[in-house]
Amino acid sequence: MSELHRVILSLIERVESEPVLEGTRLSEVVTIPSDFSGIDWLEAQPLFPKFYWQSRDSREEVVVLDQLHSFTDPLAAYTILGENQRVWGGKAFDHEQSKTQRQSCYFFLPIIELSRQDEIWTLNVNLSNDPQRILHALYQLKMDYSEIPPLQTQIGTIHYSPQFNEWQHIVNKALTAINHDEFEKVVLARKTRVELPAPIRASHLLKASRAINHNSFHFLLSFSDHHGFTGSTPERLYSRIDDMLETEALAGTVGRSDNPDDDARLSQWLLSDDKNLRENQIVVDDIVQCLAPHTESIDVQTDVQLIRLRKVQHLIRRIHARLKLGIKGIHLLSALQPTAAMAGLPREDAIQFIRMNEPFTRGWYSGSVGYFGHEKAEFCVAIRSALINDNTVKLYAGAGIVTGSEAKYEWQELNRKTATLLSLISEHNDNEEPA
Repeated sequence: MSELHRVILSLIERVESEPVLEGTRLSEVVTIPSDFSGIDWLEAQPLFPKFYWQSRDSREEVVVLDQLHSFTDPLAAYTILGENQRVWGGKAFDHEQSKTQRQSCYFFLPIIELSRQDEIWTLNVNLSNDPQRILHALYQLKMDYSEIPPLQTQIGTIHYSPQFNEWQHIVNKALTAINHDEFEKVVLARKTRVELPAPIRASHLLKASRAINHNSFHFLLSFSDHHGFTGSTPERLYSRIDDMLETEALAGTVGRSDNPDDDARLSQWLLSDDKNLRENQIVVDDIVQCLAPHTESIDVQTDVQLIRLRKVQHLIRRIHARLKLGIKGIHLLSALQPTAAMAGLPREDAIQFIRMNEPFTRGWYSGSVGYFGHEKAEFCVAIRSALINDNTVKLYAGAGIVTGSEAKYEWQELNRKTATLLSLISEHNDNEEPA
């Protein structure tokens, strides 16, 4: 890591010798060995908060450390952001319900970003009017790091919230409401709490997941060594570059099979199943309606496609739009979150049903995680996620309830989605049939 050390010393010299202006970002290209692990390096650093981001196509990877400013109202960040600076963080699923909880909406402008675009790494430093604060962070960076050992599965105790009988009751209650035209769709979630015999770190789970869960965004936000929120999600909330926006309707799910012929049959079934196609169309219609006030034009992909993951496959339709003048990325965050894929439709009616009937508060699960700046922004939907506190791991998954849904099969879908991360930490069999 001598090259990284050289670049850090160069940035220290520039901070000490150049005028330090708020809103300025220093960047230097750094040559890093091909076997470098950003997650391992992040784990070794003593600076908090820590944030890790990898884009779904794997072209971008970012390690973010320490903070200059934090924001509970992300719109306020635009007043201090300079060219190419990015603010990182996320927003809870139900901001109103989570206001009493810590970090229902949390964004921060970091001091340090180590970022990769394709094969090019750069070390970036955001400056403030207090150069000593910047220098203190740079001097604390660790050059050497240890490789995170492989994650070992353990036998832990599992508790579901809700349990299956309660889940069945809530689903039937939702179906009755749908039949009475109270709403068209509601997305119901389950929390799986896993108590392990020994603590694990969020970075350890993230590294294990990143190695095998492809076609996914990977993220981590941590405020201490013992606590972190991490996930590997297939779903993009939106991506913006200047006035061009890309989003998607990702809804409709079936499992995967190790047998190629069976897997192909599952794919064809999903592409032609009326219930899943209807669920996807509901999400498309909701996104188009939410974007209409903010866009000059919207183009929806005609044919539904598949996105294949390790445990499940989903229906997806991509949506492109041109934004109106003056629309910022954070406006889109408020407009799109939560989507019909995470809450239901009509949105407020579905959210009210969730508030009244889910036996837990979702927090950041099915909220949004990512970054924004003047030039670009990107957020993923925080599904396939886990909240880790020492040896307690809370996993979350949801299922869209529409006419024709059955509680037993939706429970099995929750199992498949939870297995994305649960299979990495516990030998528990989450594919058992409900009683």
